[in-house]
Amino acid sequence: MFRALQISPLDNIATAMCDIPANMPFDVIRSGCESGDMITARAFIPFAYKVAVRPIDPGENVLKYGEVIGRATTRIEAGELVHVQNMEGCRGRGDKTIEGEKTAPAEEAHHV
Repeated sequence: MFRALQISPLDNIATAMCDIPANMPFDVIRSGCESGDMITARAFIPFAYKVAVRPIDPGENVLKYGEVIGRATTRIEAGELVHVQNMEGCRGRGDKTIEGEKTAPAEEAHHV
């Protein structure tokens, strides 16, 4: 059986637990190992890649671990691969800081 793991109930993506062939139904496993929705992969989803568990509109936050990891740049359908072609990462980019997120200026960064 093909599966993807949704880490937080807030997440709109899941992580593929194996390669998922295009047009193949897969089970979304939620925390506590409960089985969730069956979704059909719209394209090949490689192991450990992100897949949408519901539609995500352009500009909408992409959530993993219950945290914002980026924003959709185009509409992403349930079962579609979520990657650089349809999502823009926001973390670690001073020019793409999410409103309200605090970042330390470079001179305050701790060096090892």
